[in-house]
Amino acid sequence: MTTTTDSGLRRGDCQAGPLAGVRVLELGNMIAGPTAGVLFADFGADVVKVELPGVGDDLRSLPPHKGTVPLWWKVTNRNKTLITLDLRTDRGQQLLKRMVPHFDIVIENFRPGTLERWGLGFDSLAKLNVGLILARISGYGQTGPYAMRPGYGTVAEAMSGVPSFTGFPDKPPTLSAFTLVDALAGLFAVQGALMALYERNTSGCGQVVDVSLFESLFRLVDPQVIAYDQLAQIKPRQGNRLTGDSPRNAYRTLDGRYITISAGSKRTFARLASAIGMPELANDPRFADVQSRCANVDELDQIISQWFEARSMPEAMTMLEEHDVVAGPVYDIADIFDDPQYRAREDIVSIDDPDLGTVRMQGIVPKLSRTPGAVIHTGGAMGEGNEAFYTTIGLTEREITELRAEGVI
Repeated sequence: MTTTTDSGLRRGDCQAGPLAGVRVLELGNMIAGPTAGVLFADFGADVVKVELPGVGDDLRSLPPHKGTVPLWWKVTNRNKTLITLDLRTDRGQQLLKRMVPHFDIVIENFRPGTLERWGLGFDSLAKLNVGLILARISGYGQTGPYAMRPGYGTVAEAMSGVPSFTGFPDKPPTLSAFTLVDALAGLFAVQGALMALYERNTSGCGQVVDVSLFESLFRLVDPQVIAYDQLAQIKPRQGNRLTGDSPRNAYRTLDGRYITISAGSKRTFARLASAIGMPELANDPRFADVQSRCANVDELDQIISQWFEARSMPEAMTMLEEHDVVAGPVYDIADIFDDPQYRAREDIVSIDDPDLGTVRMQGIVPKLSRTPGAVIHTGGAMGEGNEAFYTTIGLTEREITELRAEGVI
């Protein structure tokens, strides 16, 4: 049996996911807002994404492309109904107000003040839908002296403090090589919106979920705030090492690969020592406990490195696994495609795409046993859902034609 959502999206009952019946209007652009939208959509929410007519989401222009087909777009905007609407126009703003009563959650990641300038701030929208939840993602949040600054993930990551202790001590601070902060902000936006949705069951009222890029990463550096407050400690860059945990590093193997080790406890270090044929290290006064190992980390890393340098990655992993050592190879994407654990967990799924044929992309995370959600379709063409969606909020074919002619949709 299949059902059709209000936006015209068809879902099988077994694929509906735990958020079936929740309606989300995504006004986001690029990464953070759309990431929140796709996480809702993966678990069955009916997500309607708005793009600027004739321009579209900027993510469509970001690489990689296959010919003219944007590949990143296919993943981040899967499972959504795609419509166009120019919110800069009076008719576009009025049309959005007609849409708002049909939704539980609105996601936006404009610069603070943009919705208010269009007459679409939370106070205005809440008058149309008292239960509306507005998830707002911005660089620095909706308040504070930096609120109006332009905010991108790179700058927000720097402000979070994380790059100051990421990388090697003789090198510059290291930024993540992917859109970490935007993705985290999307996750926090979903978390906040779901909490607000849960609370609405009691109060009947919606609220604003205020998510900033910099705070999303800052929130994850738990020990450092209290350590600075109480001990005036500032965490230094240590490469792949970690204060208070040794051995902990990435070691180069004979075939030029890398294996990571984390063996900070007494038991895990004893297993590592046995695996590399040096069980006596576990009782060596230099390495007998984690404090001693941290004090002698250079010497310990040299011993372990020499063992790895004499063995290929497969050979080393076999020996480490035989001794139950906490170890794992550093994967690239080709390794991930071949890995049986990824395959068993269905972390890469195949889906038909009208432009590319069958494509593979990330599966659903986390795994729910009864209502797992599904990847139903890839990110599609701009405005492909206009007719199916706008008729559900009462627009006639004539109105849709007029709005299209005026460039409103």
